Amino acid sequence: MKSRHILLAGAVALALSACGNSSAPADSAAPADAAPAAEAPAAAPVEAAPAEAAPAAASTKPAVVENCATTIESNDAMQYNADSITVPASCTQFTINLKHVGTMAANVMGHNVVVAKEADMAGISADGASNAAEHVKAGDTRSIAHTKIIGGGESASVTFDVAKIKDGGYKFFCSFPGHLALMQGNIQVQ
Repeated sequence: MKSRHILLAGAVALALSACGNSSAPADSAAPADAAPAAEAPAAAPVEAAPAEAAPAAASTKPAVVENCATTIESNDAMQYNADSITVPASCTQFTINLKHVGTMAANVMGHNVVVAKEADMAGISADGASNAAEHVKAGDTRSIAHTKIIGGGESASVTFDVAKIKDGGYKFFCSFPGHLALMQGNIQVQ
């Protein structure tokens, strides 16, 4: 359990450092303030905060859906270009195409897309950490659908039965270790 917190803390620290902070270098007190902030992600509430924040921003970057399919892009900054997918109720099957528009290799900054109930996301990610090809445990029935892990310049697709997500409460997310906190969105049928 501690190793997951350490990995999560490292991933959050990496993500925050990638975002940059233009005011930190000008402020001489910033280094003293930065140390406590670096220690804070190790606490358990960090895992809950991104999940709570995601629904509030769900409508800011909706995916474009055409012909019962969508294309989601991922990048080297641990981001999807969409934070929600609305599947038309008229679709019986739905396809998610994932494109990694970054340049980093799959073993360094790999991404996938997993569709599952929100309550199962952390468990799927934790249990799949040892499966480097997909980061989803083989035979994990909590996963409605998932792609393999891809690196920069690569693509993958997954098609699933829409009936499996009609009852609501589903998300799409990246299960690469440490990415769940930043790479997730809502998926619903309307």
